[in-house]
Amino acid sequence: MGDLALLLPPGEAEVLVRELRSLELRDMGSRGWNQQHENLEKLNMQAILDATAGQGEPIQELLVTHGKIPTLVEELIAVEMWKQKVFPVLCKLKDFKPQNTLPIYMVLHHEASIINLLETMFFHKGVCESAKDTVLDLVDYCHRKLTLLVAQGGRGAPPEEGSQHSTSMQDLQKQAKLMEFEIALKGLSVLRYITDCVDSLSLSTLNRMLSTHNLPCLLVELLEHSPWSRREGGKLQQFESGHWQTVTPSEQQKLSKLDGQVWIALYNLLLSPEARARYCLTSFAKGQLLKLRAFLTDTLLDQLPNLADLQAFLAHLALTEAQPPKKDLVLEQIPEIWERLERENKGKWQAIAKHQLQQVFSPSEQDLRLLACRWAKIYRLDVLEAVAPERPHCASCSAEASKRCSRCQNEWYCCRECQVKHWETHGKACVLAAQGDRAK
Repeated sequence: MGDLALLLPPGEAEVLVRELRSLELRDMGSRGWNQQHENLEKLNMQAILDATAGQGEPIQELLVTHGKIPTLVEELIAVEMWKQKVFPVLCKLKDFKPQNTLPIYMVLHHEASIINLLETMFFHKGVCESAKDTVLDLVDYCHRKLTLLVAQGGRGAPPEEGSQHSTSMQDLQKQAKLMEFEIALKGLSVLRYITDCVDSLSLSTLNRMLSTHNLPCLLVELLEHSPWSRREGGKLQQFESGHWQTVTPSEQQKLSKLDGQVWIALYNLLLSPEARARYCLTSFAKGQLLKLRAFLTDTLLDQLPNLADLQAFLAHLALTEAQPPKKDLVLEQIPEIWERLERENKGKWQAIAKHQLQQVFSPSEQDLRLLACRWAKIYRLDVLEAVAPERPHCASCSAEASKRCSRCQNEWYCCRECQVKHWETHGKACVLAAQGDRAK
């Protein structure tokens, strides 16, 4: 672990942090954007390594010191908007038939990289304060992701496997949907960390969370639907670390990480003095919150003893009258990043898509080899294995894997049959990665 801890020396880390900046939507996937994406990936992996090794949080300190948390939030929302406004247009262009979809995949993956870095950073309460006014934008972002999870209901994550006869673009769209589900789960974690700071948040942020979005009621719906759990073949499965995992009967009463995040967020929003003073317990809110009593079993309380206070709060709530909706006139800040980006690019989505088709997402073979070489340097296998939370999974069937693709060494498989089945999807990426290794 000692060698891995030096993945990004302090001097280089500070240079990368200083260079972080907000980019235009039309620049997504460009050479300058690719450089920033690489820098973010390096910072992201170093932050995970530092947290795993318990060696302090130098990346967090650098991002706070240089005031880059707002930049990360703006970049996060920019790529979210690109995925919603530009990517669908790009997919519908008749003359868009890319030979390789890896450059587009990297843009789609950019959102996952940033939200993962923010999740690691927001574990520390000081980061929330350094986000300044952009914490409002981040709350709105998390609300959009939680709404997506609730809308999915019991359907859970999209399928992990692509069809044997699907095109590369169809496979990419399926990967984007699965990635969106995982990003939404990260958004839940970030929101929970923001609620840890509820007593120091601005009045505007509190009002946004409690009145505009009514997050306590939304969190109740998440517990009811539990989109990260499903029944498959009569067995309970939970989505953790990017895969559906079967839960053994002896573990089914154990509180999952995601359920725990929801309960802690509810505890913070309902029992902290600042939030209780501002949350209006209308008849609808009362009805929704009282549904929580059915979940507060002795087994749950043994695992999260603090929820006994929440249980007492709900018992008192059941005996009190609901409050009428508040009609106070409140002057408050509103999130501005999404609205500003939409205003600046309104009516330009088609033009942006066509520009990126010609200038960004139709690279030559030589350009692809150079990109593959650069990515291979970033995604070092020893680092990826160190930051991985668990054993690798088969790229085809998601079972635990022990065999690696002999050519590129990037994908894992449980058996030869799965590797052959997955070759149509993996083949082009494999060849490019192998060429990139030879070019180094």
